[in-house]
Amino acid sequence: MALNKLKFNSLNVTPTAGKTVGFNSSADGLEATLSGGAITFIKKLTASSSSTLSFVDGSSNVVLDSTYKEYLFIFNDIHHSEADRNFSFNLSTDSGSNYNVAKTTTHFRTYSYEDGGGDTLEYRTGSDLAQGTGVQSILRGIKGDNDASGAGYMHLFNPSSTTFVKHFIAVGTYMQDNTLSETFYTAGYGNTTSAVDAIQFSVNSGNIDAGTITLYGIN
Repeated sequence: MALNKLKFNSLNVTPTAGKTVGFNSSADGLEATLSGGAITFIKKLTASSSSTLSFVDGSSNVVLDSTYKEYLFIFNDIHHSEADRNFSFNLSTDSGSNYNVAKTTTHFRTYSYEDGGGDTLEYRTGSDLAQGTGVQSILRGIKGDNDASGAGYMHLFNPSSTTFVKHFIAVGTYMQDNTLSETFYTAGYGNTTSAVDAIQFSVNSGNIDAGTITLYGIN
């Protein structure tokens, strides 16, 4: 269709928070529709020398079921008690009795030193999983100094499905132990058709001294 013949129908719409505008083709042009919905706060966990932080459906007012098709975790000011430690997660299908869902993931990073050197974009083969049941790192090597921390977010898609595997996308940025500004991009899927009803965040040694993780549902 020539651009000058393109016609839009019913475009008098104003997206609200959490909504996107989509277009459906029709016989005489394109028709705008709204999709998505509001983001709903569910639970905030605050670390205080915590070895793990867990969200378990039905426990402590946590919702992690078919109520929402997408869940968003936002983590702020994650600070570890020891230097060069990893912030990671794992999934459970038995309400947190075991965190051992097999995962296949991909993982790459960008970084730059404080002096401006070493600008790099690279794939991290040692940070991905190939049907691994262990934790998946989101932030690797957070510096242990008092002013060092990490932050980011993670989307978990339709964890209650009993038909499909469980996809996730996570992005995190932090001060790395070698005094880098580093950003990690992680994505993949939990290879299970059982409903995922719990997720646990952890550090590979020591504790999560401080920081918050907030869970939201997206309808």
